[in-house]
Amino acid sequence: MMLSGANVLMLDEPTNHLDLEAITALNQGLIKFPEVLLFASHDYEFVSTIANRIIEITPGGVIDRVMPFEAYLEDIQVNQLRLQYYHEDHAFMI
Repeated sequence: MMLSGANVLMLDEPTNHLDLEAITALNQGLIKFPEVLLFASHDYEFVSTIANRIIEITPGGVIDRVMPFEAYLEDIQVNQLRLQYYHEDHAFMI
């Protein structure tokens, strides 16, 4: 796919069912990919090394930040917004 000239790659859980060597090769290739990469993953290491913008879709709204994954997880404003969005969603359910 990367050789086809695409300017956007969309991947859903790209590291599922891959062995460590395949994950490493995929990771290195995607780091070098110069265009847009949209992906969903539960692989912490993969997200930490690839992502430079995090878009979290919550029940109460979207959180969109341009920052590394580690910084996103530690950001106080993001955590407060996440609590607010989840709290707002539960308020409708009561």
